[in-house]
Amino acid sequence: MLKPMKKIPEDIKQMDKRIRKLKAKENLARKGQQETDYSRASKIGFRIGTELISGVLVGGAIGYLLDKIFETRPILLIIFLFLGGIAGFLNVYRFVKSIENQEE
Repeated sequence: MLKPMKKIPEDIKQMDKRIRKLKAKENLARKGQQETDYSRASKIGFRIGTELISGVLVGGAIGYLLDKIFETRPILLIIFLFLGGIAGFLNVYRFVKSIENQEE
């Protein structure tokens, strides 16, 4: 069982500090530029499509490789394509929930 870290390592603190600095710099650069509804919708649509396709592709690749290793063609390919699709839908669900939480 993993124990929670009591002390945050220095390199993680430095990375967090750098990320915060870059986010502040990005917000400053974007100041005065409002995101249009079209650009926001296209960004969300692209992300959803990417999540769905990547889940199926990764699942298919894993299934194909396991079929080659165990010579069980095409059983594992079909199973992992199905699991990849489920993973893609789960990622989309999580993404949509995070968007809903941000809007609240």
